[in-house]
Parts: sequence; structure tokens; C-alpha cells
Amino acid sequence: MTSDQPAAARPEAGPRMVPGFVGQVLSGAALLVLLGLHMIAQHFVVPSGLRDFAAVVDWLRNPVVIVLEVAFLVVVTYHALLGVRAILFDFGFSERTEHRITGFLAVVGIATVAYGVALVAAILDAA
Repeated sequence: MTSDQPAAARPEAGPRMVPGFVGQVLSGAALLVLLGLHMIAQHFVVPSGLRDFAAVVDWLRNPVVIVLEVAFLVVVTYHALLGVRAILFDFGFSERTEHRITGFLAVVGIATVAYGVALVAAILDAA
């Protein structure tokens, strides 16, 4: 069924949308690598298929593992919040509102990563 009325106006994908798209693509590619490393290290090479708490603590004492796990946390948070940002921007808010959304999501991202790093530190301190 067709209508003679024009479709609702959608925001154009202008220059300010490009950095978010590129960031989404790059973080998606990084997620493939980091998720693969995480799954292999945490699930596939472990004899029982899952590490217990003591094994996780021992594993996290390796500085390379800490860097990879924190990188995974940062990239997954960035990727997820860019996705939320893209969905919100599709509503066609004003540029000022888009800046506020971006700032709010940046604060949420920083808080999320800080909380994750604090949890890892607490796990290592408790053991």
C-alpha cells in the first residue's frame, strides 16, 4: 500500500555522524579479537571449562591478563554506548541535545569502567 504523503524526515548522516560510525566499526573489530582471546583463555583451555574463584584470582595476577581484561571492558563499554548514542541520535534531536547525550554517555562509560576496574582490584585484594 502506498501513500502520496512523503516519508517522515530522517536526520542526514552528516560529518558529525562519521566519527561515531568509525568508532563503532573499529571497536567491533577489536571486540572480535578481545572476545576471542577471553573465551579461549577463560573457557576453552581450562580443563573443566570454567575457572573457579581461586583460579581466576591466580589468572588475574598476570599483568598481561589484567591489561587484556581491562581493554575488553573499555572496548565493550565504548561499543555499547556508541550504539545507544546512534539510536538516540536517530530521533533527530538538536545539536545541543546531542552534545548533552554524548557527555552523559561519556560519564556513564567512565563510571562503568571505573566500577569494573575497582571490582577487579577488590577481587585481587580479597584473595
